[in-house]
Amino acid sequence: MKKIEHIGIAVKDLEKSNQLFASLFGKPHYKIEEVLSEGVKTSFFKNGPNKIELLEATNPNSPIAKFIEKKGEGIHHIAFTVTDIKKEIKRLKKEGFTVLNDTPKKGADNKLVTFLHPKSTNGVLIELCQEIE
Repeated sequence: MKKIEHIGIAVKDLEKSNQLFASLFGKPHYKIEEVLSEGVKTSFFKNGPNKIELLEATNPNSPIAKFIEKKGEGIHHIAFTVTDIKKEIKRLKKEGFTVLNDTPKKGADNKLVTFLHPKSTNGVLIELCQEIE
């Protein structure tokens, strides 16, 4: 893992949250994107070298809707950049981590992604991200 790629925050209302974070950072989001396969609409902010991803559920069965129902709004995941996501999946499985999807899938912001189950990472959902070339 090379660095933190972004921190994902689950929100109920993306429009309101975009206004809140634009006020916080002093600049607007730079991208909104929908990931149909995950039932989520995302918005990205940059603050220096750091990125924040806001996530709003687009249907009641999406992982974000279930997360908010269970825990409320807040930090949903921490994403890390990796060079070779398939190699990292194999390595982490060998180390005993529970990988939620063995085959990386297309995520937001032009990334291949996979997740590690929070039960194997002290309660933190970890996302691995590899730039799609």
